[in-house]
Amino acid sequence: MRAIRELMNLTGHVACITGGAGHIGSAMADGLAELGAHVVVVDLSAERCAATAAGLQSAHGPEALALPIDLADEAAVRSIPGAVAARFGRLDILINCAALVGSSTLKGWAVPFREQGSEAWRLALEVNLTSPFVLTQACAGLLAESGHGSVINVSSLYGVAGPDMRLYDGTAMGNPAAYGASKGGLLQLTRWLSTVMAPSVRVNAISPGGVSRGQPELFQERYVDRTPLRRMAVEEDFKGAAAYLASDLSAYVTGQNLVVDGGWTAW
Repeated sequence: MRAIRELMNLTGHVACITGGAGHIGSAMADGLAELGAHVVVVDLSAERCAATAAGLQSAHGPEALALPIDLADEAAVRSIPGAVAARFGRLDILINCAALVGSSTLKGWAVPFREQGSEAWRLALEVNLTSPFVLTQACAGLLAESGHGSVINVSSLYGVAGPDMRLYDGTAMGNPAAYGASKGGLLQLTRWLSTVMAPSVRVNAISPGGVSRGQPELFQERYVDRTPLRRMAVEEDFKGAAAYLASDLSAYVTGQNLVVDGGWTAW
């Protein structure tokens, strides 16, 4: 029987993380690099990709690769496994973390339901649901060859539960239908892939709760009051979840959704 430290050891493994230069993605990348993995950072900004990859390599040692990619460009997405194989010769872990979360400046997004636009809806589905499908399909061969293939789809508590719109009263924030629908679809894609890609590849999901990032004080107070653990999440909260599902700590776990939300969905 292997020791826990052996089960979690990712030395020599290769992990590709979309949205890897973002808040949650970079935290997950840091955790996997700390466990010995080479990390491929996929994100839209070449500058942020390069900075994140350099930081991972400097902090933890294993070589990291920056791949600036527009996930709305299918041809570019399908080129990712080739670039990974050319550099490292293998792929063990794929984390689909990139997401369109939108902002109050995206037309038809952070507005009441009757004003939400189909253009924003289609963009959310393209980035949040279609690109994980395309990339996982493209990477399936490499992941199966790994012997430790693991896909982690990053969904959201809003893929599990409906929003409490009272949280947003008096703020410029919103909760678009497209976000919840795309994240809920990602959870069903996770379940579907977990049976189709078995037994050579495991497929699971992580559903984060709200992360504290300077939201209006009124929103944060309401959110904390609604959360059993009495705080919003911080990026560090997702490192352990990613390490568990990426490694042999979860070797007999597939088709599951690990909700990391401070108890929000337990009410």
